[in-house]
Amino acid sequence: MSAGWFRRRFLPGGPLPEPQPPGPRSSPVPYHRPRFLRGSGSSPGATDTSRRSDSRPVRCPARGRTLPWNAGYAEIINAEKSEFNEDQAACGKLCIQRCEFGIEDEWLTVCPEEFLTGHYWALFDGHGGPAAAILAANTLHSCLRRQLEAVVEGLLATQPPMHLSGRCVCSSDPQFVEEKGIRAEDLVIGALESAFQECDDVIGRELEASGQVGGCTALVAVSLQGKLYVANAGDSRAILVRRDEIRVLSSEFTPETERQRIQQLAFIYPELLAGEFTRLEFPRRLKGDDLGQKVLFRDHHMNGWSYKQVEKSDLKYPLIHGQGRQARLLGTLAVSRGLGDHQLRVLDTNIQLKPFLLSIPQVTVLDVDQLALQEEDVVVMATDGLWDVLSNEQVARLVRSFLTGNREDPHRFSELAKVLIHNTQGKDDGATGEGQVSYDDVSVFVIPLHSPGQGSGGH
Repeated sequence: MSAGWFRRRFLPGGPLPEPQPPGPRSSPVPYHRPRFLRGSGSSPGATDTSRRSDSRPVRCPARGRTLPWNAGYAEIINAEKSEFNEDQAACGKLCIQRCEFGIEDEWLTVCPEEFLTGHYWALFDGHGGPAAAILAANTLHSCLRRQLEAVVEGLLATQPPMHLSGRCVCSSDPQFVEEKGIRAEDLVIGALESAFQECDDVIGRELEASGQVGGCTALVAVSLQGKLYVANAGDSRAILVRRDEIRVLSSEFTPETERQRIQQLAFIYPELLAGEFTRLEFPRRLKGDDLGQKVLFRDHHMNGWSYKQVEKSDLKYPLIHGQGRQARLLGTLAVSRGLGDHQLRVLDTNIQLKPFLLSIPQVTVLDVDQLALQEEDVVVMATDGLWDVLSNEQVARLVRSFLTGNREDPHRFSELAKVLIHNTQGKDDGATGEGQVSYDDVSVFVIPLHSPGQGSGGH
């Protein structure tokens, strides 16, 4: 089938708009760090042009400020990669009120008291500036609360009813719901997915109004009814660390996992390649000597590989180059805020893929109530600056070693977050002995699962 047919069949609407010149660089929201860092006593570290990788300040909440579940947090700004810390973080208590469908097809709050409570932690890694991450940190928790309020009565039912009003149109409705395997946790997953979409719409409008582009990753953990829901869109990561177990709680979006989607968009809209790139993937960048030879390649419709005769157009920069966490999109085709999934804009070259919130999040559910929890069981959430230099196993070793020797310190989880960051800075005394340096922003939450406290400070 042709790209034209595909566009007419699946993407109705007008032609792709012409790229607009960059607008004013004013941010739709002022730059700031998370509110729970106020009073931490550390300088922001956002404009010190003389800072070096070995003198970057690590910030954590002030002693006496309690985060939900007595969680720990720490962050460090990049080594002059950008002027601002492009990571953002948020946490707090989710207060879900009971609502019902009104006579004018609007959700009305009928119980002003808290009907259900939960807790929320989130990390956002900005791309193309901090604006989208700041907006996401300010917005996503409110979107999630609204989505949960819309389904809260279904959450509390033994089985989610077909009709939230309780009306039974068909006597077999409960059977149909059961056959679909719909459970209360599916309502929370749906609320998270809808909240991501709603938040993305808000960010799109705000950035478009200010003439900006950009985006961010999002990694969110929500505790509700004895379960921990981890939703991820991007290359941040969350892991569960126990005495004898490491469990990955998120799936990362990388150039490899997004390859076919990006290639398909380039197939539908070849004009977005601007005549400079090829959407085809090859094991390596092709050279002039490859012209006329049959080489391995794959396109958007392929998981496997085949051979093709190299043409002159194949010698252009490939969209995807490399593999694993080092894979890159050259001349990155990135979805711009305020544009649909099929409307792309070519950004700077050699920028690592930062999937945006408009990607559907992948959600993992951890049934905390079913775990025989021990005091050192924690969830570590961090942006990619940590995982670029530390493996899951290295992080787990650091966690176990530190917590075992610091049981009496009430601030041990923030201190542990600082230790994890310390081990990304190439210090000679780093416990991993690797001496690797992350020049990216690094933000870390450490969430204890055993007898969690009820601190509610955040956002």
